[in-house]
Amino acid sequence: MGEHKDFDGANEWDERYSSSDRLWTADVNPALIAEISDVAPGTALDVGSGEGADARWLADHGWQVLAIDISQVAIDRAREMDPRESTTWLQADLTTDAIPGRDFGLVSLQYFPVPRSDETTMRRIIDAVGPGGRLLMVSHEAEGIRAHGRNPDDYFQPADVAALLGAGWTVLTDETRERGVAAGGGAHTHDVVLHAQRDA
Repeated sequence: MGEHKDFDGANEWDERYSSSDRLWTADVNPALIAEISDVAPGTALDVGSGEGADARWLADHGWQVLAIDISQVAIDRAREMDPRESTTWLQADLTTDAIPGRDFGLVSLQYFPVPRSDETTMRRIIDAVGPGGRLLMVSHEAEGIRAHGRNPDDYFQPADVAALLGAGWTVLTDETRERGVAAGGGAHTHDVVLHAQRDA
């Protein structure tokens, strides 16, 4: 990502995906495996699904997945790689578009930047979790975010989201851990993980 450049719009993200045969690794994010492997499958919303590695892993483990990304290029690429009916690939900008559905058993945000100025979007994402469902938010630690030319203070971090949850939620995981496999050219060595469950 360019120095101090935010690629927040659909056109910019389409340009990024179009510039490479594959923008991200095909490997599932390790926090998803660690936190969700033992959870009984249901419906999942994968926010910022990119080329679909996490959505494919969830589908492989029995989940019905709605995978959303702002980039049509990413969605088309992901659908081509995995056209099975258990996954719905949808281009949408969740800062302006409604979330198509609610009461998901899992809402997963892996490195999905929501500006602090947009609490409305963050609350809509949280509200998509159904009774007994789970919210999994994973972010790079602050230095990893800065390596992308972004200021971590400008975006919701897992601790900020935990503070929004309030009553009716149980926080299962709230920690910084080694990623296992470094990403982002080696800049991303640690993940900040929030895993919370809404009361049934």
